[in-house]
Amino acid sequence: MNKSPRDQTAPAQADEFAGREQLRASSAEFRKEVIEITDGVFAAVGYSASNVILIQGDMASIIVDTSANPVDARAVMDAFGGRLVRPVRAIIYTHNHPDHSGGATVFSGNDSPEVYSHQTLVESGPEFGRGQRAGGDAFGTTLPDELFINAGTQIEYGRVTPHTREGYLPPTRTFSGESQTIDVAGVQLRLVHMPGESPENTAVWMAEKGVLIPGDDFLKSYPNLSPIRGLKLRPPETWIASLEKMLSLDATYMVQGHMRPILGRDEVRKALTDYRDGIKTILDQTLAGIKQGKTPDELVQEVRLSDELANSPYLQEYYGSVAWAVRGIYADYVGWFDGNATNLYPLPPIERARKMIDLAGGPAKALDRANQAVEAKEYQWAAELADFVLVLAPENVAAKEIKARALTELGERQINATARNYYLTSAEYLSKSSD
Repeated sequence: MNKSPRDQTAPAQADEFAGREQLRASSAEFRKEVIEITDGVFAAVGYSASNVILIQGDMASIIVDTSANPVDARAVMDAFGGRLVRPVRAIIYTHNHPDHSGGATVFSGNDSPEVYSHQTLVESGPEFGRGQRAGGDAFGTTLPDELFINAGTQIEYGRVTPHTREGYLPPTRTFSGESQTIDVAGVQLRLVHMPGESPENTAVWMAEKGVLIPGDDFLKSYPNLSPIRGLKLRPPETWIASLEKMLSLDATYMVQGHMRPILGRDEVRKALTDYRDGIKTILDQTLAGIKQGKTPDELVQEVRLSDELANSPYLQEYYGSVAWAVRGIYADYVGWFDGNATNLYPLPPIERARKMIDLAGGPAKALDRANQAVEAKEYQWAAELADFVLVLAPENVAAKEIKARALTELGERQINATARNYYLTSAEYLSKSSD
């Protein structure tokens, strides 16, 4: 029986794992609690992959986002207890992601509430996404418990209760354009179309109470502008414009779709300002580099947040990544070609691998160098060397074991949950396929 990649992990200095431990500490954001935001507004945090917001009206209730599935929704209902007064007169979707819209039937019950969204939610199709490759999974749904920390902006997604749309209710009332004001159970709400993390994202603004519900346009993490699960770039200019609108509201409370709410006017302003500036500076630097003819690989090494922004509690790279944002912006603006003529028609992977292995002196010597790279803590290089062998011999057990170990070491050093989960699920897949 082969050892798991985790069993083979070499001793390392504690500071190598500072990112992992910071990610672990961030799980405190997901502790279960019903938080009273202000009079008549409550947020259920930690009971599902996303938050559920309860707004109390005149002898009735309003629900903003409905959790990931009916099982979670029932847990939220129990947590709200007597705070949730029947009937539920309205359900509002901030956007269409399943973790926000999967539990509507539970909150609806027999009340037949109106279900509100922007028209874009109805018109947009499902996200395209990329098929899974070699076990990689940004959400870590199949990782053993001892390897899983969290999913970046949620304690978990799909690990406890499978993804499902069975609790989804289609909108009954939609609006087009920028905004619509509605009155429900004596509560006035302004629904504002603020695209960012999703094209249909809708913020809910309660002017009387100073409460802003921004959906997923604000998260306590660097934004996931270019998700590794295979989605188009989320347009940064549009996202910046939406954040500017939010800043203009001068909210006192902000109850975002994930993690714990932001309370206090000054803190809300700081959070939104940091978020806007964190996107804008990466966009501006990347576009300037493109104009100078720099390649994506070069830009990833150069584009950075300022020290002040890099230290912001709202821009830690738990979910999104500056490097991935740079690559996504590059591809969106100028396409796949990096300007190097050599890359117009590159060698096919199998031909390149054959030539590289020949240069190394054969597969055995290449794997020996890969092992040396692991011992030298050059884990990326070790994985790349193993890949050359695996292109030519996909079932080479030694290459799989080396790559699994290298990916495990890379994963254990990540602050980014999606990177960690992808590294470790890929390593687990390789390890199991070597048995």
